[in-house]
Amino acid sequence: MTDSIRVMKGLLIDLDGTMYHGIHPIPDADRLIACLQQVKLPYRFVTNNSSATPAAVAERLCGMGIPATADDVCTSAQAAAEHIATQRRGAAVFAIGEEGLKTALAEAGLSLVEDHPDVVVQGIDRKLTYERISAAASFIRGGADYILTNPDDLVPSTDGFIPGAGSISAMLAAASGTKPHIIGKPSPVLMDYALRKLGADASATWVIGDNMATDIAAGVAAGCGTILVLTGITNGENYESYAEKAGCSPDMICQNMNELIAIISERLQPTS
Repeated sequence: MTDSIRVMKGLLIDLDGTMYHGIHPIPDADRLIACLQQVKLPYRFVTNNSSATPAAVAERLCGMGIPATADDVCTSAQAAAEHIATQRRGAAVFAIGEEGLKTALAEAGLSLVEDHPDVVVQGIDRKLTYERISAAASFIRGGADYILTNPDDLVPSTDGFIPGAGSISAMLAAASGTKPHIIGKPSPVLMDYALRKLGADASATWVIGDNMATDIAAGVAAGCGTILVLTGITNGENYESYAEKAGCSPDMICQNMNELIAIISERLQPTS
């Protein structure tokens, strides 16, 4: 699986399951970022999770000993907000989601409304009510566009895996009779957004993640190199089923951060 030809000029790094599980950092994740900073290899953290703002994500990483700023973070909420604002400037939006999604929508100049929306945007919402999902389904049936921040059925947490935005979408899509337009990985929308923020071509960029169906599939579709780390959703036991679901294979597989650091160190020399 090793790609010995493709250059490495930038990295797009997943968060949930790759950098941390809930409040617990993945072992040696801090060493990975220290390595990237030492060799001056540009990177961005790219997350399908729409619940937190980039500043909150950066603060969380710093609290785990992983240096980060808001500018280092690209979220599905940001990509969704930019996509909607580009397609329908100033649109009225009904949001099912948390602070990260609502903040991104407002910062993009979109109007958050509770009735008669142009667009329903849905991410993960851990305080979701039946009444709210019912209202969203009604709006979509009435003609509102349906945007999904990300299709993850499960997301890693401190206590294991919990239902993600994709699980909520399964109910909303069934109730509305409409499939959503997906923004997050494996969609190219988030990848294009992250590559623009990174300022690197896909052909020279590598995607690092733990989920075959989202991270690796997104990297392959975007034309990036891909490195699967077996630290989260995908592991040695379920790899074959996830690879079949994703319809692709990674260029490389690493058991842990130490293996990943070794690969990067072999490919790069520190620059002045």
